[in-house]
Amino acid sequence: MATKKKAAKAKTKKKVTAKKPAAKKAAAKKKAPARKASAKKASTKKAPAKKTASKKKAAKKVTAKKTAASRKTTPAKPPPKKVAVLSTAGPVQGIKPYKLKKGEEYMNPDQVEHFRNILMAWKRDLMQEVDRTVHHMQDEAANFPDPNDRATQESEFSMELRARDRERKLIKKIDESLMMLDNDEYGYCESCGVEIGIRRLEARPTATQCIDCKTLDEIREKQMG
Repeated sequence: MATKKKAAKAKTKKKVTAKKPAAKKAAAKKKAPARKASAKKASTKKAPAKKTASKKKAAKKVTAKKTAASRKTTPAKPPPKKVAVLSTAGPVQGIKPYKLKKGEEYMNPDQVEHFRNILMAWKRDLMQEVDRTVHHMQDEAANFPDPNDRATQESEFSMELRARDRERKLIKKIDESLMMLDNDEYGYCESCGVEIGIRRLEARPTATQCIDCKTLDEIREKQMG
């Protein structure tokens, strides 16, 4: 009897031990689908991010193509053209430079009249400046009690008088140039007899030397000085 009980107990133990691995396998099988489901969920979660990144790249490519196409279709704007502005002739305001014509004679009547107008207008401006200075000195002259004020006024008057003295010498040169125009001697270098040139005379209407002789004289003055 005892042996039969022992054999029965051993069979029940074997059944229990056989059931345990089966239960473990069943639990493992249950866990495996759960893991697969979680992996699927993770993959589904990651997929939209990849899709959005690919969409952004595609949008960037489309915009780049559009910009390239717009650059090709719209031509580049040319740089603004520089408009040549005619400068006033010499120191006189309002007189346009002389337009040279092909084959015209140097110092013809039109050119003589052009430079006569320049010289007369320049002389008129200088004379008006002299009159303005005289009236200014007469009106502003006052005996200031403060010695500093008197000193500043005297310095201003002395500067104006020096400027008017230079202009007086310039008026004398203008008169000489007008006389040369009347004698048909205007526009020629007094050193070598070469034509001084229209543009040089417009820049300095009282010029009596060509550019070459003038530069030589300046070099000699520098060497002597």
